[in-house]
Amino acid sequence: MGGQELVSLIGIIFALTLLIILVMKGVNIFIIAITCSAIVALTGGINLYSALKLDYMEGFVGFFKNNFLIFLTGTLMGKMYEITNGAKAIAKMIVGVFGEKMALISIPLACGIIAYGGVSVFVASFAVFPIAIEVFKEADLPRRFIPAALTFGCSTFAMVAPGAPQIHNAIPAQALGTDLMAGTVVGFISCGFILLMGAFILYGMVYKAKSRGEHFIAKHVDNFKDDINLPSGIMALIPLIITIILINFKVGGKPLLPLETGVFAGSVLVFIILNKYQDNEKILNNVGEACKTSIFSISNTCAVVGFGAVVKASLAFPIVVDAMVNIPGPEFVGIAVGTTVIAGITGSASGGLGIAAPLLGPVYLAKGVAAGAIHRTMSISSAALDSLPHNGYIVTVTNGLCNETHKDAYAPIFWLTVFTPAVGTVVAVILFSIFSALG
Repeated sequence: MGGQELVSLIGIIFALTLLIILVMKGVNIFIIAITCSAIVALTGGINLYSALKLDYMEGFVGFFKNNFLIFLTGTLMGKMYEITNGAKAIAKMIVGVFGEKMALISIPLACGIIAYGGVSVFVASFAVFPIAIEVFKEADLPRRFIPAALTFGCSTFAMVAPGAPQIHNAIPAQALGTDLMAGTVVGFISCGFILLMGAFILYGMVYKAKSRGEHFIAKHVDNFKDDINLPSGIMALIPLIITIILINFKVGGKPLLPLETGVFAGSVLVFIILNKYQDNEKILNNVGEACKTSIFSISNTCAVVGFGAVVKASLAFPIVVDAMVNIPGPEFVGIAVGTTVIAGITGSASGGLGIAAPLLGPVYLAKGVAAGAIHRTMSISSAALDSLPHNGYIVTVTNGLCNETHKDAYAPIFWLTVFTPAVGTVVAVILFSIFSALG
């Protein structure tokens, strides 16, 4: 490694550390992302103007272009569930059926079911948040744990499980020539372990907080209405079920509706089926609020994606990738460590996989490692360090959607979306190392 590359590597590490610290302190994400991108550019051999004008903005605008309609329709569905009181109806039904303790785990399970059905983790979070906040209020659970419950359900066991039609499953399949069910047995065992371990940790944290006197405290943005006429909880679930069918049931190899169209159709169904429970005169204002919220949320994510784009353009990034490809030791350890480190640097599981799968995959295939085992190890390991504080999804859900600060909400998120998937990755590595035929 030359002197310039070393300086670039130090710059990446310093910028990443600074980004995490400032996010935790609640500094505006745009100020953080641009400042840290400038540090990476100045130390990484990139012209500062080019880094911000080209690399940063290409990452920012590219993500906005590819995902805005997903954010918009997901936010709109959440808004429809809020104004029709459909979310409150579902929440009351969940609490009534499962009781206070089971109501807590019902949130990540709901997210997991939706995410495993192929819905974007962003859309799943937007759809379940109105339900989550009602459940937490009904059960008097500390509000700051809502981001942890949502992110645990959306971005861990369901996102990387065999068969999940998520991009985190599709990228390794494309790179390795496998199918979405690759590494089935070990994959389901590892994801089941993540679910059980995470549920245990979530319960422990929440009820420890309650024993210290914490309880639900509404934010100024929360809008609750008591003693109102609610729709049937089952009726309120119908649009969500239909939405999942529309975007997942395939005819001729294609879903009935594209993702954004299907979610928009679900929003319309909420409005129609539960129409008598909301004020039609305010519908334009409510849709306008959903539009503003979606723009705010996706912009937060774009800011961090832009930082990742600058990192990719730096002198040291190819060296980091090469080091991950040549990690010594057991093959599955190298696969797991390489994938999760690259995902951590880019702040994205899908971004990390997009780099790691085509680079690491052929190397380990040449060493005789089963393609299915490589696929599932990569997929599961991508779900650990990607959830550091600068991850766009974490920023969006914590700050934009839930209106919580990283200071209050990130510690539970870390234990559920970084530590738990990391342990699940260790389980997968051990099982694949012992039972290599399962790949």
